[in-house]
Amino acid sequence: MLKRRDYLYLALVFIFFNLLLGCKTPSNAVKTENKTVPGSYADSQDTTNSAKVNWRNYFSDENLIALIDTALKNNQELNITLQEIQIGKNEVRARKGEYLPFLGLKGGAGIEKDGKYTRHGAVGENLEIKPGTAFPEPLPDYMFGLYASWELDVWKKLRNSKKSALARYLSSIEGKNFMVTNLIAEIASSYYELMALDNLLGIVQRNIDVQANALQTIKQEKEAAKVSQLAVNRFEAQLLNTKNLQYDVLQKIVETENELNFLVGRFPQTIKRNSIVFSTIQVDSVYSGLPSQLLENRPDIRQAEYELAATKLDVKVARANFYPSFRVDAGVGFQAFNPSFLVDPESMLYSLAGDLMAPLINRNAIKAAYNTANSKQIQAVYNYEQKILNAYVEVVNQLSKINNYEKSYNTKSKEVEILTQSITISNNLFKSARADYMEVLLTQREALESKMELIEVKMKQMNAKVNVYRALGGGWN
Repeated sequence: MLKRRDYLYLALVFIFFNLLLGCKTPSNAVKTENKTVPGSYADSQDTTNSAKVNWRNYFSDENLIALIDTALKNNQELNITLQEIQIGKNEVRARKGEYLPFLGLKGGAGIEKDGKYTRHGAVGENLEIKPGTAFPEPLPDYMFGLYASWELDVWKKLRNSKKSALARYLSSIEGKNFMVTNLIAEIASSYYELMALDNLLGIVQRNIDVQANALQTIKQEKEAAKVSQLAVNRFEAQLLNTKNLQYDVLQKIVETENELNFLVGRFPQTIKRNSIVFSTIQVDSVYSGLPSQLLENRPDIRQAEYELAATKLDVKVARANFYPSFRVDAGVGFQAFNPSFLVDPESMLYSLAGDLMAPLINRNAIKAAYNTANSKQIQAVYNYEQKILNAYVEVVNQLSKINNYEKSYNTKSKEVEILTQSITISNNLFKSARADYMEVLLTQREALESKMELIEVKMKQMNAKVNVYRALGGGWN
């Protein structure tokens, strides 16, 4: 027949067996990130990288530099992100404090009145503190002391949680750097667009003058009965169409200026710029370096890398939830019904307790959290690989744009030169009755369109210069 001691042993064995079961963790699908990138861009092995150039040196326009400087101080979205970084920093401090002992000071006062026909009441009535001195009625209670609690981080759950918060803090810093890169690129692109619109407006207004003179000429021809009213109407309609173009350009100038002011963090005002030099701005050589340098230079890739590291640590934290947790609680202080007795050694009290807790039966929530952590880790791997692929594609596209838009600008410049000469030729032929007015109108329209397209190509060329710098990871340093 089993004795009482045997039952105790069986209970201990049962508890230990269940603790072992509680420590068992489910398998997880570990996925390793792929950092492989092509060896070069277009077989170039030059390690010189324009991303290392400070943005103040990459952009030489003093007005643009002043805009960027102001935006880095006043842009609201950037300042919001800076506060997110502070929140992340505070989270790291909070997680660090979790695996350190908690120590506190405790004090209190109270009063108690037990009923006479209760255990405490009956004992208190018949018990003396010392001969001739009974317990006070009602009974005051005063105490003060120190208390401490400490969760032993045996499985490094708390430390890994702190490391995860640190990785996310570093990720937020890289997110801020990526925002700075994009902010600089966006301001530069809008600034060059504004200069392009100014030049576009100038072209339209010069063509208005040319077409107005042509209209006066055709009116004189009509008075001489050399052309009909139809010719006058066609010339006048073209002039009105061109005048209408300038209002569209003026509206775009207003919107682009306001967009720049918004990025800079101020209310609408005139943007200072020197648009006369727009067509003569030279696009300096851009050095792309090696694709592997993107892993170091691109803030969004490093941000994804830190996020991936955080998710790996989250998996370890989730796994540790299957293991027993150990906690120690302690306290020491003084307690008495009279404040004068609080300093008496007889009033000292202390406690020390240790807890061991482990999940035994219902672990569905822990399993779900663990599986979620694994899925997020795999998700972070794909996100990291996608960032690398996207960065490489962006650089290749922008390098191609710089090359092709340079050729396009040279070709379009020749077209503009030819069509500009054709305006004079068509006017002379018309005056000598060797060409009709439709040829004059067509030539003017083609010349105007080609000049506008030339400005557009130049703007694309400048945007390619901006975007390749951003794609390489420049601007934040």
